[in-house]
Amino acid sequence: MFQPVELFIGLRYSRSRQGSPFTAFINRFAFIGIALGVMALVVVMSVMNGFEGQLKERILGAVPQVTVHDTNNSRQLSNWQDARKALPDIDAVQQTLPYVQTQAILQLNEKLSVAQVQGIYPNKAELPDSLRNKLTQGQWTSLNAGDYHLIIGERLAQRQGLTPGDTVRLVAAEGGVYTPFGLVPSQRRFVISGIFSMGSEVDDSVVFAHGDDLARLIRLPRDTVTGLQLYLDDAFKAPAVAENIRSKTEFTLSDWRSSYGQLFEAVGMEKRMMWLMLALIIAVAAFNTLSALIMVINDKRHDIAILQTIGLSHKSIRSVFLMQGSYNGVVGSIIGVILGLLVSLFLNDIMALMGGGLAVGNGGLPVSIHAGQIFLIAVAAIALTILATVYPALRAAHTQPSEALRYD
Repeated sequence: MFQPVELFIGLRYSRSRQGSPFTAFINRFAFIGIALGVMALVVVMSVMNGFEGQLKERILGAVPQVTVHDTNNSRQLSNWQDARKALPDIDAVQQTLPYVQTQAILQLNEKLSVAQVQGIYPNKAELPDSLRNKLTQGQWTSLNAGDYHLIIGERLAQRQGLTPGDTVRLVAAEGGVYTPFGLVPSQRRFVISGIFSMGSEVDDSVVFAHGDDLARLIRLPRDTVTGLQLYLDDAFKAPAVAENIRSKTEFTLSDWRSSYGQLFEAVGMEKRMMWLMLALIIAVAAFNTLSALIMVINDKRHDIAILQTIGLSHKSIRSVFLMQGSYNGVVGSIIGVILGLLVSLFLNDIMALMGGGLAVGNGGLPVSIHAGQIFLIAVAAIALTILATVYPALRAAHTQPSEALRYD
């Protein structure tokens, strides 16, 4: 099959077993380094993506991702049905639900726990999708208005020794009454009717009650809620969605970053640092190609001179060594991507064989493979290798045949 002469010679040099053994070793070392670096970057980024996705599901799935409040009173939103209709249609918004929220203390005998109490309306249309299948005991429909029931997190239940049917006292400063003796907080007995598990710190700090019961506890006016909560198809779109609504309405908006922003910023910083460190490993392996290629050029000076004397141009000589140097980057990156995908897909099986006990929840290490990210890793590795070959290729193109063949 016809091949350009530059490609033919470049590939022949790349696969040649002749020449200096040390040069061949450096060349193979650079090739293996690129493959291992790409593989490591694919595996680590896939695990970090999975870990970030687990955090997003376990934490942001149980809390309002974007909240809408009255501009004049951030704790109350009257006529919430009209407010919901006034919101613009945004594709990213999957649900817009009313909610009541307050900070309270759960008291059982002498045990006290601080919790964020969320009032929801758990009929079929008013329950967040992210909570539907998270109950380990009880039913969401047990939260009926007037029954004063609570659904609490699994960690909180274990710490307080609570089971469905137990009674706790809920004490909330909001809605308290001032008396001659000072502020008397609002309080009432609630019955535990269910336990949920998100597998995160939410299980220890968030409890759910019916919105009407919580509104009565903190003395909100009738048909008044704290605000509207928006659940999105991707919680990371919250800032853009909030800004979009803010520009079209007069409501006050906030998003999950006010409560959990620092956690996800830390995860994002860790991902960037891991990317940088592993990318440097690939860069070192890529620039090993530079030293290997310079050694090859020194070994092939006579061949380069002969090729020039038979008519091969400087541009063609440069292309030959660009082809040879790019061979390590292209083939090494492809092998690295394939190995990285295989290791990522079977990572938990490999960990089990090695006796590793790392896991998040009961499903082992979370892995999420992003095709765009894999493509970017491969392209970056190839680009670094090509960049490293430019100088040796230019040096080879300026070889003088008279100097190279002087003593032959």
